[in-house]
Amino acid sequence: MLPTIEWRDDAIVMVDQRKLPKQERYVKCRTGAQVVRAIKTMVIRGAPAIGVAAAMGLAMGVVRSKAKGTTQLAAEFYKLCDLMAGTRPTAVNLFWAIDRMKQVFAAAVRAGHSVEEVAARLRHEAQVIHDEDVESCRTMGSYGASVVPDKARVLTHCNAGALATAGYGTALGVIRRAVEEGKRVAVFAGETRPFLQGARLTAWELVRDGIDTTVITDSMAGSLMRDGQIDLVIVGADRIAANGDVANKIGTYSVAVLARAHDLLFYVAAPTSTIDLATPDGAHIPIEERDAREVTHLGASQLAPDGAGIRNPAFDVTPSQYVSAIITERGVCRPPYADSLREVVAGALSEVSR
Repeated sequence: MLPTIEWRDDAIVMVDQRKLPKQERYVKCRTGAQVVRAIKTMVIRGAPAIGVAAAMGLAMGVVRSKAKGTTQLAAEFYKLCDLMAGTRPTAVNLFWAIDRMKQVFAAAVRAGHSVEEVAARLRHEAQVIHDEDVESCRTMGSYGASVVPDKARVLTHCNAGALATAGYGTALGVIRRAVEEGKRVAVFAGETRPFLQGARLTAWELVRDGIDTTVITDSMAGSLMRDGQIDLVIVGADRIAANGDVANKIGTYSVAVLARAHDLLFYVAAPTSTIDLATPDGAHIPIEERDAREVTHLGASQLAPDGAGIRNPAFDVTPSQYVSAIITERGVCRPPYADSLREVVAGALSEVSR
């Protein structure tokens, strides 16, 4: 697998996901502001990957700082935190990573570290967040592979693979692990309008891995389910509320409803950093509305007439009653989610405190 994002010499290097699958290009960010733009313009996307990028971007901002002391540095750092927080409002991993970097920054300043020492601490923490994400995806895959039977035909929506994380993936990590265990798995990748993450990114990843992959339009899922061609659904998440409601790429809710109508299991795979116990339910999850041009145009080609009203919410919310289980790096959570999610988050926090 190619690295989604890494710190290479004096730059943060990330694969430009807007160019895939035809072009494998990389973007080099040498300032925190450039990372902010990369997140906002979807050079990098996927909730865990956004969190990693934010952590690295905040560290880069301090590394590049010309501040003469920690007072001036703090003003710069917290301003960059605010800019980073304004990029993608739905993905809670972003805010989790920013808060974690703030804690490290504050501790370093309280300890009387120099600007250079603070920068070193932040760069180290960003790398730890990166490495933890890769490891959590692999562990999540091990837990999740148990729900994937041999000869399974799996539907997934959007891209929850290596490209959406620091590596390996969440929903695709579960599929990868099942294949590594010798199970024969075929994947149906929903195209995921309007940005086509499924057709462009999920299919690209799985074909590279040699996994049987078929791209379908979003409107085909119900027909395939009715005809008995899909056995289960696995998707990722951008935020999971305390009651188990799941925000994921627009169209996920429709897939979940169809899965319920056809008695299919619907699984969500996400790290504990995606679980937001401070958000009681899906009604309180902020939904990002993106540029109308993503809907009206495909590249330079205009698809909709001028003057038509356009909606482009990037996410929707799947109510917890449609979710069969939530797969995390600390185990598989099942209803009642108010209890099981709190338990895995408490375990994750306990591990960090040690």
